[in-house]
Amino acid sequence: MDQSQDPTADAVPPLDVPALEESSDAAPLAAPDGTITADQARLVLRRVKDPELNLNIVDLGLIYEVHVTGANVQIDMSLTSPGCPSGPEIMGEAEQQLRTIPGIGDVTMNLVWSPPWTPERIEPRVRAYMGF
Repeated sequence: MDQSQDPTADAVPPLDVPALEESSDAAPLAAPDGTITADQARLVLRRVKDPELNLNIVDLGLIYEVHVTGANVQIDMSLTSPGCPSGPEIMGEAEQQLRTIPGIGDVTMNLVWSPPWTPERIEPRVRAYMGF
């Protein structure tokens, strides 16, 4: 989609992380030594959107921690509320996207509730666009 078709193109400045094509199945390349990096995992997680808000889970502040040990990745994440009906879908998509990283080992998804998610966790430019 070019910027002329994107209603938020002028409202939200581009983020510092390279954009991924929504339909792209290509995963970022592994680090030069073949290990997985936390930044690489976060980049892949940007492909996952909250279906109700249509914003990616990284910008929404749902990703609390990314732990990498060699090729294994452990994600601590939350949801916007404990009763979020899209929770299983979001977590499943996050795990699926992480598994697209070449050389990925074990992927562990931890759902955490402490600290509770609040709108203050949303990336500041996105929060401003949303009116928070």
